[in-house]
Amino acid sequence: MPNQVTSPEQYFGFQMGADRKIARWDKIVEYFCQLERESDRIKVINMGPSTEGNPFILAIITSADNLARLEQYREINNKIVNPHGLSKEDVAPLIAEGKAVVCQSMSLHATEIGGTQMAPELAWDLLSGDCEDTRRILDNVIFLMVPCFNPDGQIMVTDWYNEWVGTEYEGSLYPRLYQKYTGHDNNRDALTMNMIESKYMAKIMFQDWRPQAYVDHHHQGSEAARLNIPPYSNPMHPNGDPLVWQEINWYGAHMAFMLEQAGLDGILHSSRYEGWGHLGFHWITIYHNIAGMLTESASAKLATPLYIHPSQLVGADPRTMPEYEAQVNFPNPWPGGWWRLRGIVERQKVSAYALLDLAARHKEQVLWNAYLKATRQTQCGAEGKPQAYIIPADQHDRLTANKLIKALLGQAIEIQVAKEPFSVGNVTYDAGTHVVFMNQSKSGLVKTLLGITRYPDSFWTRNPADGTPMVRDATADTVAEFMGVNVVPVDEWVDGEFVAVTEPPKATASVAAGAGGIVFDCRLNDSYRVVNKLLAKGVKVWRLPDALETRPATLPPGAFYLEPGAAPDDLLLTLSAETGVGFMALAAAPAAKTPVTAKRVGIFQRYWAGNMDEGWTRWVLEQFEFPYQTVMDADIKAGNLIDQLDILVLPSDKSEMMLGPLDFASRDARTAGQIKRFGNCPPEYRSGFGLEGAKAIAEFVAQGGRVVAMDESYKLVAEACGLGIKSVVEGVGAKRYLTHGSTLWTLVDNTNPLAYGQPAKGLIQSWDGPVFEIAETFMSENFETIVSYPEHHILQSGWLIGEELIAEKHALVRAKYGKGDVVFIGFRCQSRGQTHGTFKYLFNALM
Repeated sequence: MPNQVTSPEQYFGFQMGADRKIARWDKIVEYFCQLERESDRIKVINMGPSTEGNPFILAIITSADNLARLEQYREINNKIVNPHGLSKEDVAPLIAEGKAVVCQSMSLHATEIGGTQMAPELAWDLLSGDCEDTRRILDNVIFLMVPCFNPDGQIMVTDWYNEWVGTEYEGSLYPRLYQKYTGHDNNRDALTMNMIESKYMAKIMFQDWRPQAYVDHHHQGSEAARLNIPPYSNPMHPNGDPLVWQEINWYGAHMAFMLEQAGLDGILHSSRYEGWGHLGFHWITIYHNIAGMLTESASAKLATPLYIHPSQLVGADPRTMPEYEAQVNFPNPWPGGWWRLRGIVERQKVSAYALLDLAARHKEQVLWNAYLKATRQTQCGAEGKPQAYIIPADQHDRLTANKLIKALLGQAIEIQVAKEPFSVGNVTYDAGTHVVFMNQSKSGLVKTLLGITRYPDSFWTRNPADGTPMVRDATADTVAEFMGVNVVPVDEWVDGEFVAVTEPPKATASVAAGAGGIVFDCRLNDSYRVVNKLLAKGVKVWRLPDALETRPATLPPGAFYLEPGAAPDDLLLTLSAETGVGFMALAAAPAAKTPVTAKRVGIFQRYWAGNMDEGWTRWVLEQFEFPYQTVMDADIKAGNLIDQLDILVLPSDKSEMMLGPLDFASRDARTAGQIKRFGNCPPEYRSGFGLEGAKAIAEFVAQGGRVVAMDESYKLVAEACGLGIKSVVEGVGAKRYLTHGSTLWTLVDNTNPLAYGQPAKGLIQSWDGPVFEIAETFMSENFETIVSYPEHHILQSGWLIGEELIAEKHALVRAKYGKGDVVFIGFRCQSRGQTHGTFKYLFNALM
């Protein structure tokens, strides 16, 4: 018999999903802890503090007998999903004894509140239930529930809603980023796991448990289906095991069946959400041989009901559901009317339960599939090409290469390191070289992250009406290319003596003092962190404009220099041990040097739900210890910026979002809609510095300031300052120009201070950003072009439409204006904290 446990309605005083009620995260945590005290079917684990110090919890729900043997079942599961040569006969008793492992997470996006409100009710149903179906789930499944993927955002949004409920602003969306740095982009963080919440999730799913199935519960817009469920629609990413895709179809069909059986209408599958999406957690899991899925519920106004007229209901996708009407993957349309949070909770709960139910009914088949996927992927990697990816020890930035290895280990990818030199063809690699062999269960993931990827141009990626490309997110997730790390694919077996790597290489370096002073390498991103630490301690730092011959390396222009005795030896030893940056001795002082000074840097931040690119900019600068201050609308409109700042950074943003709602008619429809969507928020949160602010920015530059305008922000500054620079792809449309997260080759003038430390030819990640042409003819000497596209063969990974438009045009330009200048960076060089290979463009602009 089940334990007597407190229901959510008893504990919170209202039904989950009740109108105008949101349970706050601290109370939800308390409730789960109470459930653990009351029931022997649940174990609550505090994974640690979130970004802002709130508990991130994992609730493991299964039978009391299973909980008592939890570690034994974890070990069995890990043998099945990563069998390392176990035969069918070896694995059969493990499958008979083991349990299916299913993970589900809720409310990654904090305004998508339904999942976290549903979680207590789902938990209570499982802990208090005694029907045959529930007992089967508890006996056969170990359920890993993450009741909230974003605790900080849940608290932010709950408090915001409660502050304005009962007023004219009730139900307005939260005006800031709902995660300190990432906002909505937190589900794009599965590649490199920059946020602590992502690290916890990776530990649960990729390292400790490796479940067979995973669902992430989301919300979407309000005017289409009530709930999107698996499977995905086309296109399909090529590197996932075929059995994973069939499992996703299987689970999705069972969800649809149970939702319809429960009388819940408006259920859509195989539409809108493609099988080739950004590698967030519900997509990247596919390449871990996990059936990774998502649900997407129609949103209300947070906990406030939303009325939708039947005429306002629209199709979900021009390829798979062009009209809002019954069809085979949408047999029971919702008719319209009042839409409530309770409707979201009910649909999400049934879909979550259905996943558990199917895994329980077919436990041995689920585990057998896990074994098959692992062995087939291992065989596919062993027999295919490439046979391995080599990460040479000799890298442009060896410390960033170590960070790539750390990211791959975070995915539980198997990596080997050479104990002795080895050769492949005519190339010899040193001891210490890392090799990722493809004969492993995650070979598809390895190929996705390290190999060249090309996004398909097909029926499934274009609007059938007019041929416009349709891409949901990144066209490639080639993290090695983002990080600027050289990875060599080899098509032949690599012979040598290798040992498994369990942790990233330790950053080791040396300190050598000379009569002429000390230098350190500007090719290392971490050297900029060292500079900021030195400046903070009052140490004088210089840069050398000329290349420098020294031992053990020839340093390119831009190396950092310390005069003899400028910093105590113990400080340098500490910095070297902490960062891995080495300090090299000079016999004689350099002939030319320029001082590095700490700048007063401001980063513009707005409301209108915040700007994710701004959040990522803050995060990157903090990792490398650049001091900065946040600049809001009022600061800009007040003028006299030159009294507070030396440099103003405008992260990528549309002019309309910075200026504010001046004239909706002149804006593109999507931007106008976005501004209107947040227009019902309280007046103090209606962002926009207007033309007055644009003028203040121009005055700041004219008086000697520097503006760093990133990606889309270039347009506002170019117009405000009247600079003769334009984007050759402005307004041409996606049919003529598209990159959407692709990696593109560029040619770099790395003798220019803005490109110090960069390779002469390097990759950038482009998000359909501006491509510059100098339109000024009378004063063209005021412009410098630093980064340009080559004449041809520009694309590395992803999808490029319009190579002919951007060939030999420019990606980074500096323009003088008055006493100051503007640095136009036509791409997000700090994108999502992943593009380490281009961080230095921002760093140099701030030095």
